[in-house]
Amino acid sequence: MENKPISRTLRLLSQLMELHEVNPFKIKSIANAAFKVDKLPYPVAGKSFEQLEKIDGIGKSIATKIIELLQTGTMVELEELLAATPEGVVEMMGIKGIGPKKVAIIWHDLGIETIGELYYACNENRLIEAKGFGLKTQEEISKAIEFRMASNGKFLYAQITQEANALLDELKTMFVNALVEFAGDYRRLCEVISELVIVLGTRDNETTLTTLSQSEIIKNISVNGNHVSGELENGLLIDVVCVEKRYFYKELFMQTGNDEHTEAVLKRINDVVDQPEDEELIYTKAGLSFIKPELREGDAFIEKAINNALPQLISYHDLKGTLHNHSTWSDGVNTVEEMALYCRDVLKLEYLGMCDHSKSAFYAKGLSIERVLQQQEEIDHLNKKLDGFRIFKGIESDILNDGSLDYPDEILKKFDFIVASVHSNLKMDEDKATARIIKAIENPYTTILGHPTGRLLLSRKGYPIDHKKVIDACAANNVVIEINANPLRLDLDWRWHQYALEKGVWLSINPDAHRTEGLDMHYGTLVARKGGLYKERCLNALSLAEITQVFTDKKSN
Repeated sequence: MENKPISRTLRLLSQLMELHEVNPFKIKSIANAAFKVDKLPYPVAGKSFEQLEKIDGIGKSIATKIIELLQTGTMVELEELLAATPEGVVEMMGIKGIGPKKVAIIWHDLGIETIGELYYACNENRLIEAKGFGLKTQEEISKAIEFRMASNGKFLYAQITQEANALLDELKTMFVNALVEFAGDYRRLCEVISELVIVLGTRDNETTLTTLSQSEIIKNISVNGNHVSGELENGLLIDVVCVEKRYFYKELFMQTGNDEHTEAVLKRINDVVDQPEDEELIYTKAGLSFIKPELREGDAFIEKAINNALPQLISYHDLKGTLHNHSTWSDGVNTVEEMALYCRDVLKLEYLGMCDHSKSAFYAKGLSIERVLQQQEEIDHLNKKLDGFRIFKGIESDILNDGSLDYPDEILKKFDFIVASVHSNLKMDEDKATARIIKAIENPYTTILGHPTGRLLLSRKGYPIDHKKVIDACAANNVVIEINANPLRLDLDWRWHQYALEKGVWLSINPDAHRTEGLDMHYGTLVARKGGLYKERCLNALSLAEITQVFTDKKSN
């Protein structure tokens, strides 16, 4: 074993000891030894115990640890500390800008155990409330985590929209008379993107390839046939497919849908469709209604296209209000009034649903019963003075380990609606996790099931649930399922939207906003479209009068 891995192991040991508040003198001596070993001009491996203990900064105790490490590959003390520390917490110590003391606060005070949860907390502005953290530190941590995500070659859809649109604009400027359009995963509105595909159609393909390959708008360019590949500054892979204009729409079709979808369409075509004037013609030749790009996953919508029964996909303008939002009463940045005025005056919505955290969410200043009543008094006061707008009294009630909600019935019945969500004990097996959620769904006060799996894209897998059983339970109990619009969540997964709709379950595009800027439901709407949602089955596409009646009916049943 070389000096550097020995040094790193000693450093990790010192960090874990600091995290667990072991004797400060011992921590300092091990950290110092880690530094010394790294700088030694000769290898430590092969030295005897007597030789090691005489090295400045090592001594008997640490010499014993190094011998143990060299002989076994680890140290008992290190393994004991690792066993007492969640894996994600250990990973946090590798993030630039936070040492063991800050990690301890993140873990113990905020209840955060993974890097994904930490990134989400930064996104919600929660870190600045913790001791020793400020806005600058929070931003630095967020950027460091984004860099780690990017190094895996995958990006959230929302992370790359700005760069993607900038590249498309540059290509349109460079090739003024060309046809240029996104294709691939990005055009299909996939939640995670590993490559940005663009189809470029011009009258002179050879010149186009030469011009593009010599440009500097894409880094590390390579040309393979009619493909110009490379990457952006942030590491996102780029593939520009260059074709003659007459073949543009056929290539756009081929490059947009996944393989299963394009095969399903093409096998229905008897004629040759070599130079279509648009993509619609390809679907017409296949005897299908035009299938929008976001629905081109497999053959899921082929039958509906045959029968001219494709859904009129929901649009952002169909949304009349926003539900599931947080204010300064729990872990939000803005007051209830600020959130309401932003919804009314900027977003032109008709209503706002406040859903601050319930009492078990201590890490997010969850509301005690007394504070619930105080907040509801404030909402009553605001509703009297806000003209043509309504604030609904909601709560994001934690689903406890046994599936019960986080307040007694006499408090639950005081809310207009309740979003029930899991925030703790995410490591149950599928049967227990499913039973826990179904019990919450069966609670007569539950209106909406919040972020059903608790996933954080590219960061944390959702807890395992039997989706069909959960959706069936929502159908049986008249419970709406949330499509969490936060681009880190987008949960319920779009792959289950159709099953839910077929079972008669309504969906709701909820921003889970913790500040006014977070009230934008754009990415939630995109993923809802991908799942085939239409406004007639979206809860917050209802008008103020309609949703008021829905909440009234739910409470009276």
